[in-house]
Amino acid sequence: MRIGILSDIHANLAALERVLEDAESVEPGIDRYFCLGDVVGYGANPRECCEIIRDLCEFTIVGNHDAAVCGRMDYSFYYQQARDALDWHAEQITEADDEWLQSLPYRRDIDGVAYCHGAPVNEEDFEYVFTLEQANNLLEHWDDLEHVSFIGHSHLTKSFELDPDEGARELDGDTLKFEEGKKYVVTAGSVGQPRDNDNRACWGIYDTEADTFEFRRVGYDVRTAARRIFESELSSDFGKRLYFGI
Repeated sequence: MRIGILSDIHANLAALERVLEDAESVEPGIDRYFCLGDVVGYGANPRECCEIIRDLCEFTIVGNHDAAVCGRMDYSFYYQQARDALDWHAEQITEADDEWLQSLPYRRDIDGVAYCHGAPVNEEDFEYVFTLEQANNLLEHWDDLEHVSFIGHSHLTKSFELDPDEGARELDGDTLKFEEGKKYVVTAGSVGQPRDNDNRACWGIYDTEADTFEFRRVGYDVRTAARRIFESELSSDFGKRLYFGI
C-alpha cells in the first residue's frame, strides 16, 4: 500500500493543488492520504484548504495552528503577526471547518506506525524533533515509540534513525529504508511553507510493503500564493518568505 503523507499546508492553496497534481501523476498510484496537521495558519486560503484536506484524507492530525484557530490552545505567546493570522483565519473558516478542527486527534497509530504533528511523546505539547539532541532525548521513551513515527511541525525534512545501543543518527537522501530492530522519526516536510531553503512544496509517499518513505519536491506558483497573502489582511512577510523557502 502506498500512503501519501501531507503536512503543514498552512492555507497555501496553490502549493496544495500542485502537490495533488503531482500525486495523481505518480505510478503506481496513491492508495490513501493522511495529513499530519497545520492545515491553517500563515496563508491566504484556510477555508479552501480545510475543505480539500477534509474530503481527501482518511485522517488529519491536529497541528498547533489548527488547535489555535479552533480554540483548543492558548496562542497568546505567539509573536504578533502569527497571532493576527490565527485571528484572521478563525474569521475565515466555516462552522463545519471549525467543528472538524476541534475533532482532530493528536496522534494515530496504525500497524506499527505513529502519525503526529510534533514529537511522538507528549503530543499535546507540540515539541520539535529536528536536532540530534532532540532525537536522542526520545531514546528514554523507546518502549513507547512505534517502529516509525511520521511528524511535521518544523517544516523541515530532518529525519532520524534510533538505535538503543548506538543512539540517534541523522538520515539523508530522498528515499529512506526502515530496518527491523531500529526506530525512526521522519519529518515529512511542508506542503505550504518549506523552511529548508528550498521553496518547492514537499510531501511524501510511505510504501508499507517496501517499508520505505520517499520525499517528493514539486515547484508551484509561488507568485500567486504570495500575491494572495499580499492582498489579504495577513502580514506580507508570510508571502515574502515563500520565495526563499525559509
